[in-house]
Amino acid sequence: MILALIGVSALFAAKPAENKNTSERHPSGNYDIPLWDAGKVPLAKGDGPLDKPFLTVFAPPEGKRNGGSIVVAPGGGNIMLMYGAEGMDIAERYNDWGATAFVLTYRLSPRYGNDARVLDGKRAVQLVRSRAAEFHLDPKRVGFIGFSAGSSLGRSVVDAAGPGDPNAADPVDRFSSRPDYLGLVYGPGRGAPGEVLKDFPPTFLMCAAGDSGNAIGTAQLFADLTKAGAVAEIHVYQKGHHGFGDGYANPTLQDWMGRLELFLKQGGFIPGGRQ
Repeated sequence: MILALIGVSALFAAKPAENKNTSERHPSGNYDIPLWDAGKVPLAKGDGPLDKPFLTVFAPPEGKRNGGSIVVAPGGGNIMLMYGAEGMDIAERYNDWGATAFVLTYRLSPRYGNDARVLDGKRAVQLVRSRAAEFHLDPKRVGFIGFSAGSSLGRSVVDAAGPGDPNAADPVDRFSSRPDYLGLVYGPGRGAPGEVLKDFPPTFLMCAAGDSGNAIGTAQLFADLTKAGAVAEIHVYQKGHHGFGDGYANPTLQDWMGRLELFLKQGGFIPGGRQ
């Protein structure tokens, strides 16, 4: 927890870039791109670093890129971000698979509510698609994976997503905000009234049984998605609790990202699947 807090403090201490031409670069070679230009962030309550959501780009080596991409939404109860275990570590695993990862720094409570966060999540997907040529991405293979609160955000993004407005003044708004697949890790429960689950993209659900509330909710959501005719896959580990990130060095959970990798291959989101 201390390491996670330090990581988030360092993240917010660096001011996000004002536009894509002045993106802030990290010593690792990763860099930030703002979701909106300066002064154009919807529902903004100020002009400080916490009022400017952004993506941090994690690109695989040139020779390894396969056109896949993912928006990663860390958890943290909407009051902080577990940027290391549920952001950077996940992005680096995606890089190992040849996909470009974009870690989302979304707006947090109590300053902002879920309405602002959903706008951030939708915009993140649109922004990745709008810059697909620049990053050598397939705009039809843009995923969204969230952890805990980030998982709830991912589900809200899908529920609110749309095809884009071809006549929008902002060119980014012309792109679809619907992710092509969804990963929900120790996240929300069963389908809510009015939620159109049949329209969900292929969804990967993962949780540990010791995280009992989320595990039961995850199982219920899988049943609801399947009944609605959506494509879904679920993994509930018999041991483990909440907040394990990529499960590295955990003998019980260390293989879960391998299961995610297979899900992505089978869905055609990264190469190597079998029909």
